[in-house]
Amino acid sequence: MSKQYHIYGIGAALVDTEITLTDTDLTTMAVAKGVMTLVDEERQNALIDYLQNHLVASHRASGGSAANSIIAASYFGCNNFYSCKVANDENGAFYLNDIHAAGVATPAHITPPAGITGKCLVMITPDAERTMNTFLGISETLSVNELDIAAIAQSHYVYIEGYLVTSTTGRAAAIELRKHAEANNTKTALSLSDPAMVQFFRDGLVEMIGDGVDLIFCNRDEAIGFTQTHSIEEAVEALKKYCTQFAITCGGDGALVFDGEHLTQVAAQPIKPLDTNGAGDMFAGAFLYALSQGKNFKTAAEFANFAAAKVVSQFGPRLKAEQHEELKKGFFN
Repeated sequence: MSKQYHIYGIGAALVDTEITLTDTDLTTMAVAKGVMTLVDEERQNALIDYLQNHLVASHRASGGSAANSIIAASYFGCNNFYSCKVANDENGAFYLNDIHAAGVATPAHITPPAGITGKCLVMITPDAERTMNTFLGISETLSVNELDIAAIAQSHYVYIEGYLVTSTTGRAAAIELRKHAEANNTKTALSLSDPAMVQFFRDGLVEMIGDGVDLIFCNRDEAIGFTQTHSIEEAVEALKKYCTQFAITCGGDGALVFDGEHLTQVAAQPIKPLDTNGAGDMFAGAFLYALSQGKNFKTAAEFANFAAAKVVSQFGPRLKAEQHEELKKGFFN
């Protein structure tokens, strides 16, 4: 059956500011390393004030985990749709312009309301680890009102960002999206997003998954934490209760993918990372793009690793538009 969109994504709309700093800075600011922490605007502003001297390496970009994946897949060649919530402010206008420039459609029935668009402070240490402090702003009120029911039915896949679990209305929107997808023969994919989401919001994630989704994306720590097991081998078996297929990223050890029948280990690209921010997002976007082209899970994972390696070799969670075409030529030709 032919559908208009390859992927319909939903997630937080966040304008990212990325900053390089040291482990000592994180300790001084009492920031937990390597995870995403929700903060209020006052706390985020205090961190930015402390980091004023570090802003030389900063730049602004439209972000949010699912948005990064959807934009990447769009630049690779997918026709995608995205539901999010921005405010009628400068960051909101910047965000929508950026996502539309990538060829991603958004619900036509929504006019951004008054408020503050979400902001994410992304802090990169010399070991390339990324630490995020996020002020959700108006994204916290993302709800079923931001869904486009017709577009869901016209999509081959929906892609749900696990971070939505922290918002009561966002979680409800994710569940409603999954149900509409299931009713319209649209496949369902979900990302577990972050070890902190798995640790503190596991019950909500289980609720979002319902009786099971088609595909789960996660990293090794998230897989073990979510399944409450003690090894990746145990997690692999336990994940099958929640999804038909999955892709587990394992950093320098590559990825483990399960297509419903076969479990395959795919090697990582040998590379020295500069900034791991966005690696998982790119993996998911590239993986879903490859599936949209009829590739099998092994090939999709190899391409996703190839693309993620490019992301971690430079600053920022996304690539320039032209780099996506270069990656396709470098891998598929």
